[in-house]
Amino acid sequence: MVSKLFLSLLTFAFVSGAQAFTGDATFYHPQAGGQAGACGSHNKDSELVVALNPTQYAKGAHCFNHISVHYKGKSVDAKVVDLCPGCGDGSIDLSPAAFKKLAPESVGRLHGVKWNFK
Repeated sequence: MVSKLFLSLLTFAFVSGAQAFTGDATFYHPQAGGQAGACGSHNKDSELVVALNPTQYAKGAHCFNHISVHYKGKSVDAKVVDLCPGCGDGSIDLSPAAFKKLAPESVGRLHGVKWNFK
């Protein structure tokens, strides 16, 4: 009975994309240079957007999907619009607006941020 319940929950987590990732979060300026992000859209620093590391970006497979980011009791929902080529597995680059929902920009880098696809 317990194993069937566990298997059902595991299947739900896999199907729903509930896999959680852990890494660092930094911030970048999506409107810098006036160029579109890797997903093809132009975004502003004031938007809640994120650039994913190459592994989770998966050649654009998650463009325009949303992720939920959690850090020290705070959270933000951000839309995937770009690739962060310098980010390690699990790490993300947030717009200033999204970063500020978690911590002041002066912090610069957040360690141990957890996030998942919605």
